Amino acid sequence: MRSSSTTVTQSRKNGGSHTRSTDLFDKCRNFTRPGDLQAAGLYMYFEVFSQREGCGPGEVRMGNRKVLMFGSNDYLDLITHPKVKEAAIEAVRKYGSGCSGSRLLNGTLDVHVKLEAELAAFVHKEAAVIFGTGFQANYASLAALAEKGDALLCDHNLHASLVEGALRSTARTVRFRHNDLEHLERCLENCPPEERILIVSEGVFSMEGDIADLRGIVNLAKPYGARIYVDEAHGIGVLGATGAGAAEHLGVLDDIDIIMGTFSKSLASVGGFVASTKEVVDYLKHTARPFVFSASLPPASVAAVAASLEVMRKEPERQQRLLHIAGHLRKELRLCGFPVLDGETAIVPVVVENEVDLCHLCKALLEEGIYINPVLRPAAAQNLLRISCTAAHTERQVERLVDTLDRVAKRLEIEF
Repeated sequence: MRSSSTTVTQSRKNGGSHTRSTDLFDKCRNFTRPGDLQAAGLYMYFEVFSQREGCGPGEVRMGNRKVLMFGSNDYLDLITHPKVKEAAIEAVRKYGSGCSGSRLLNGTLDVHVKLEAELAAFVHKEAAVIFGTGFQANYASLAALAEKGDALLCDHNLHASLVEGALRSTARTVRFRHNDLEHLERCLENCPPEERILIVSEGVFSMEGDIADLRGIVNLAKPYGARIYVDEAHGIGVLGATGAGAAEHLGVLDDIDIIMGTFSKSLASVGGFVASTKEVVDYLKHTARPFVFSASLPPASVAAVAASLEVMRKEPERQQRLLHIAGHLRKELRLCGFPVLDGETAIVPVVVENEVDLCHLCKALLEEGIYINPVLRPAAAQNLLRISCTAAHTERQVERLVDTLDRVAKRLEIEF
């Protein structure tokens, strides 16, 4: 095994040698942030959870104890729904555990095709294509669609998957200030007439939980002939009359050219999809490299999504319950003086300016039996205690969270 020393002797073809003063792994040895947090007892990542069965609503199990989960994106509480679980089990019985091939070749099953048709109709588009993850869907689509001669106008607060897709493309990329339509308009004005434009935004922004001004974006895009791409990962199941997301909620679903969504939030599975015109979807199916060169989504995952869509349609009270609980939590947190970002979605972020304070707060809450996600810069513009509500939560659990947070923050002398 090679020594960990940073001095490496490399043989040359002519028999000589060259002493290299650095090693590829130096960056790994110098990456001390996780170890520093662990040493301080503040590391909050890769917590290990176990079964959910036998726990109450909104609870999970960590080792031998139950924990109140306010960090999950299972917004509609469908991961353990009997119909969703049975659909996944039945799919394994019928199709096996996987497909062992890409969709382009031998990996397309009838359940893939059926779900794509359902998803396309759900978001009012001609066609849809399924990807292995939501990250893959965003990354692959932007990388394939945008090329030299195109311009990507991207909201500053986009998810990493969209940022990476834009970087992978050969298009000119401009980031406009978050939800700032005046800045977006100036960016549009600065695009040469020959440039083809794609405006990229999230419907519900994943960290802050606010909603994009999609009506304003639509109005600005039309005079410039710009197309619009909206990531509805955190909007589907949460907003809209049928749960189709922020674009439906704002009445502009039919005006959005490309809708992206994930299965790992409200739809209780894993994967993602992109929906648009048939021509756009066909183009992605043949040119989006992460799609072409990846094995297709396992049948159990596909069946779970289809079952989740059915439950969502038949039980709209889940969405209503979710939004009621999130609104109640915002109100109670503000009454206690916590700085809560504005919003009307399932994501309720509390600003905690100091990173160490945030880590201490999350650790203390976990000791009290409550799990909440800490979001540190640069994952968001501010350090956030990112609280996620679900349809499983009760008002009593909200009150427990707020009371505990207030007590712990005072004990730790954290100022907001």
